[in-house]
Amino acid sequence: MTRTNAVSGPANPPKAQRRPQTFALHNYVVEDPYAWLKDPEYPKVNDSEILQYLNDENAYFDEFFAPHSGLVNTLFEELKARKPEQDESVPFVENNFSYQWRFAKGAQYRTWYRSESLTPLTDQNVQWQTLLDENTLAEGHEYFRLGALSVSPDGQKLAYSVDTNGSERYQLHTIQIASGEALTKSIENCAGEPVWNANSDGFIYLIVNDQWRPNKALMRNLHTADPAADDAVVFEETDESFFLSADLSQSQQLVFLHSGDHVTTEVRYVPRTNLLATPQLISQRSTAHEYYADHQGDDAQSGRLLIRSNLRQANFDLYQLALDDSAGKPSTRLDPANWQNILAGDERTYLTNHLVFREHLFVEARIDGLDQMMVVAQNGESHLIEMPEESYSLGFGTNADYGAKFLRLGYTSMVTPNTVYDYDLETRVLQQRKVQQVPGGYEAKNFVTRRLMATARDGTQVPISLVQRHDTPVDGSAPLYLYGYGAYGHAIPPAFSSNIISLLDRGFTFAIAHIRGGDDLGYHWYTQGKLEQRTNTFNDFVDCAKHLIETRYVAPGRIAIGGGSAGGELMGAVVNQAPELFGSVAAHVPFVDVLNTMLDADLPLTPMEWPEWGNPIDDAEAFSFIQSYSPYDQVSAQDYPPIMVTAGLNDPRVTYWEPAKWVAMLRHVKTNENVLVLKTNMGAGHGGQSGRFTALKELAEEYAFFLLTLGIENKPEAPE
Repeated sequence: MTRTNAVSGPANPPKAQRRPQTFALHNYVVEDPYAWLKDPEYPKVNDSEILQYLNDENAYFDEFFAPHSGLVNTLFEELKARKPEQDESVPFVENNFSYQWRFAKGAQYRTWYRSESLTPLTDQNVQWQTLLDENTLAEGHEYFRLGALSVSPDGQKLAYSVDTNGSERYQLHTIQIASGEALTKSIENCAGEPVWNANSDGFIYLIVNDQWRPNKALMRNLHTADPAADDAVVFEETDESFFLSADLSQSQQLVFLHSGDHVTTEVRYVPRTNLLATPQLISQRSTAHEYYADHQGDDAQSGRLLIRSNLRQANFDLYQLALDDSAGKPSTRLDPANWQNILAGDERTYLTNHLVFREHLFVEARIDGLDQMMVVAQNGESHLIEMPEESYSLGFGTNADYGAKFLRLGYTSMVTPNTVYDYDLETRVLQQRKVQQVPGGYEAKNFVTRRLMATARDGTQVPISLVQRHDTPVDGSAPLYLYGYGAYGHAIPPAFSSNIISLLDRGFTFAIAHIRGGDDLGYHWYTQGKLEQRTNTFNDFVDCAKHLIETRYVAPGRIAIGGGSAGGELMGAVVNQAPELFGSVAAHVPFVDVLNTMLDADLPLTPMEWPEWGNPIDDAEAFSFIQSYSPYDQVSAQDYPPIMVTAGLNDPRVTYWEPAKWVAMLRHVKTNENVLVLKTNMGAGHGGQSGRFTALKELAEEYAFFLLTLGIENKPEAPE
């Protein structure tokens, strides 16, 4: 490994004007000199000064990368070359058709197909019909994302939604499959997936309000003279902190209406045969009670509800409730005391998901932090599906066929490409259906993966998963990329990525810090990283970095770190706390202006976010605590490592002004000349650029930034 001189930024970076603005609350006075970067007309952004500043930052970003365009292109071509030019999914069966998506050679987006053959994996003469071509829909748009794809039960109609600017306000279309003819006017500002009724002549859909909150489920009847005018309200969620979603039960007999924030849920259901029936409440909302339901049965009036709930212990239990027993007895449903416990979680066993077939029940669990899959037969007998490695990630694949005799699974590890298995429920044999292709060749034997335990400053043992080439030295000389998220109970699995090979082949170790705030080790792992314990997340990450230094995987200043959204907040917090540890930082759509966002109840997500972060409007202690760690508020006069920041102008989750304000504050306060760049995607949102290859260009820029700022030569080393 050759280390060269680190790269500094171009001269004269943009500097946003400081316009004094203060406000007082709870006896605190807060200064926010860059508040003007928030356009008061948002989600429209028309202020010429704001747009000029963002464009100036984009020009500076381009100026930094211009001399290194060869490196970016080299990395881009590497990343692209590891993606198959053509690709396809394993077909799945639903309602007497088989479905499959494919990427045509060089295509940015999928094309969806279906067939009348129900055995496409063995049928040599399958005839496929084009259902929907995303590439055609994406023509003429800088950004494109397919939101939903839903075929009616009779197989004749298709509902699909698209987002063409990254705002996540989808436009819903319905067509006759055979002719392509529109069935009704398109519907604006939709969210989620529409659910067809049993007769295939109407559907439930969700709309979002001005605060981007899905709050109303409507029923559109295709037989009415003016469907749009006659849409009936199925259910409206009035709590401004709750989001609404609609889901079809696995049995296809019930439609669930799910209300919730991050910690509290409430579920109702209607029969698919009558979407305008009065929604039946399963259990009324109770703060911090999360529950999720599915149905097993052959009609809407019988069978049982399977309810996964954390009411009695944090790691969830699984209950059943017989519908026929509760008919006419709403108290039976409303009182969880009447639910029958059929599977209990415990301190070691965290029940994370469940799925039902006609004759089986499946439960995803995490036991001592390792993914497991339980199979429960109707007689109550259960067993675990054995997997081939000691450390891996495992979850449900696409299982649309309620009567299936096999369970489809997705499996991966840090050295094993994504693999699709079918598990035969009679023979208990795993059958491999697809392994992720890595063009150019990939040899797992050239890489090793390990799991370390770092001791956090409060004594907690925090796992670290890592992968490196077998010949990468463990003497402190190799660079290391440390990734983290740590929020919302979202675990980062130890999964394979063909992208990371570009760094591994240049001598990097890649590590994932399984920090508190995620649910990697159980629900308690999540609660220990939120609200008044939020700083555990940041401390864990810093302490993981120190452990990797102590164990000689890397030296101080040779660590590249990255994270997005709440993981971007993590980046901002740790560079404030321990900037000397890190040599390069990538913060994508970073949630860094935590205090101001949590003080703005009119923003799309703020009321829903209070259970996660706290409500500083009403709670002085929450105000003080959030201010104490909010990255924007805690920028200080010190040396900062090189930082690359991205944003999306149309991002409804982390608004564009958060990263813009943070970068402006850093430029004003930091005491060294290390490069700091900001790129705002002017036609995209939270997820960055769309298209499977276009998105790789942004990743190539991130990797190039790491190499340049750590002083690593571009040339990858050949495996020994």
